[in-house]
Amino acid sequence: MKPRTGTDTLTAPQSAHCAEALAAGSEVVLEGLGVARGVAIGIIHLHDAGAISVPEWRIAPGHIEAECIRFTEAAVRAGHQVEQLQEKAGRLGGSAGEELGYLLDAYRQMLHGSRLIRGVERRIRSERINAEAAVQQEINEIVRGFEAMDDAYLAARVADIRDIGRRLLRNLTNTPYRPFTALPKNAVIVTDEMTPADTALLDPKTVAGLATIQGGAEGHTAIMARSLSLPAVLGVAGLLKGLHGGEHIIVDGAAGVVVINPTPATLKIYRRKRAEFLRARRVLARLRDVPAVTRDSARIVLQANMELPNEIAAVLESGAEGIGLLRSEFLFMNRDDIPSEEEQYLILKDVVERMDGRTVTVRTFDAGGDKLAPALGCAIGPNPSLGLRAIRLGLARPELLEAQLSAILRASAFGPVRILIPMIATVEELRTTREIMNRMIRRLKRQGVAIADPPPPLGAMIEIPGAALAADSIAWQADFFAIGTNDLTQYTLAIDRSDEAVAHLYNPLHPAVLRLIQFTTEAALRARIPVCVCGEMAGDPRYTSLLLGLGIRELSMTASNVPVVKNRIRNTDLVAATKRARVIMDQSDSARIAQLLDGFNAGEE
Repeated sequence: MKPRTGTDTLTAPQSAHCAEALAAGSEVVLEGLGVARGVAIGIIHLHDAGAISVPEWRIAPGHIEAECIRFTEAAVRAGHQVEQLQEKAGRLGGSAGEELGYLLDAYRQMLHGSRLIRGVERRIRSERINAEAAVQQEINEIVRGFEAMDDAYLAARVADIRDIGRRLLRNLTNTPYRPFTALPKNAVIVTDEMTPADTALLDPKTVAGLATIQGGAEGHTAIMARSLSLPAVLGVAGLLKGLHGGEHIIVDGAAGVVVINPTPATLKIYRRKRAEFLRARRVLARLRDVPAVTRDSARIVLQANMELPNEIAAVLESGAEGIGLLRSEFLFMNRDDIPSEEEQYLILKDVVERMDGRTVTVRTFDAGGDKLAPALGCAIGPNPSLGLRAIRLGLARPELLEAQLSAILRASAFGPVRILIPMIATVEELRTTREIMNRMIRRLKRQGVAIADPPPPLGAMIEIPGAALAADSIAWQADFFAIGTNDLTQYTLAIDRSDEAVAHLYNPLHPAVLRLIQFTTEAALRARIPVCVCGEMAGDPRYTSLLLGLGIRELSMTASNVPVVKNRIRNTDLVAATKRARVIMDQSDSARIAQLLDGFNAGEE
């Protein structure tokens, strides 16, 4: 992160000078991760939930049972506290209350017979250490495992695990919690880390925004901030250096910028930016029930990607026509065992019913390698991204795939459902999957179990370059295509976006990536099957005209991006976009492609 004072940009080693700059009353600009759009202008309120000192000592053999009982009582008290928070969550209403409700339910489960609870008790007995030390060591071990996962969503669960650990430690050490009290209007919360429950306690009528040192875009704190429409920037290095509280601050949740002690000129710029954002949000809100139609009357289907069932409220509020990608990995989260068919069915049935007739596309679990490997009983290979995962794991462990397909088929009796298979590489994989699905259909019918008639369509997710190049043959076995542009780009360019050394080379406008999208789309059109883009390109209005010009008529994205993309569609001429896409596809240079695309978006001929 690069803090700046005035007009001078400081390098990372110079960040220590931030305290000096603040002491002198100079403007300081820090960069972080913008996770909730909007501009907050207010006064810094430093939040300290209270440091917890974790002592460690040896337990005498005769005192082990008493120590285990002390830990159990602390866990019970933490459970009661979570239940009280659940009552408050119910009063929040809207997507924020729903989000917190699901999270706290997961917290409650983690406090009853989970791996965490069993692990702490085991440490107390086997290592003969006090409960506080056992909790700290077990939390650290679980956190290390989660942080090692090559999956942003799973790694982001670290904050949830740490929050449970802090709750247990506060109860064991009788450390009081310091809530938010007597906040001034337009307070901006600045802290090392905010828990999701802390975030839910914020009143948007009083609190203007949020900035922290810890946290990421996939965490529940970020989700809560978005649900409450609080501008937020997380992951801001050096944020607390020299701060005393009471300073003026600006939080730009779109650009990921925090400005401390802004100058009058800077304040003027951000006040104008805030007014423009609020005006644009009002305009976009009015588009919720308006169809996504181009200027020349082409109808485009906009759907939402979904990680967890608690996002349904946000999906419906966005005006999405359905769920274009429901990632089913959440079914396997926060547990050491495999969910049964019945468990999966009940959860998916609830999702389908709550979508009230809108299509739900369920992607079978993209797990394996280092993603949920312990729960699935899988060995982590030398290269997890290229190993036994997704449909490869499903076909290697057919009992897992059969249970999930049966659950989805049963849920299809309650509303329109599609089944999407991830990481398809060959026609044989899709053909074998269809045979398994047909076998499950026959079994359910023999048992008299209701399913949709006709059965749900079976689609292939095109995210491997080989699958894109073989799209013509795969299309004859698939009922629809979904193009996963994130993995397609990574695999095509051999770039891991999470690797800072090469992340800057990740480029969806690389000619090879665009040609693979074009091959896939044209194969689907020839086979007369629907084709949807459900990667990040779908939710970025910069790429909308290009995707439409290539023949895409279905897009699925993060719910919050639906109004933005819809607005771009309604201002796009499809004939002109198609002509520009043809010109772009004749190019061999990414820079020229970007220039042509951005020029078209700016209204240039």
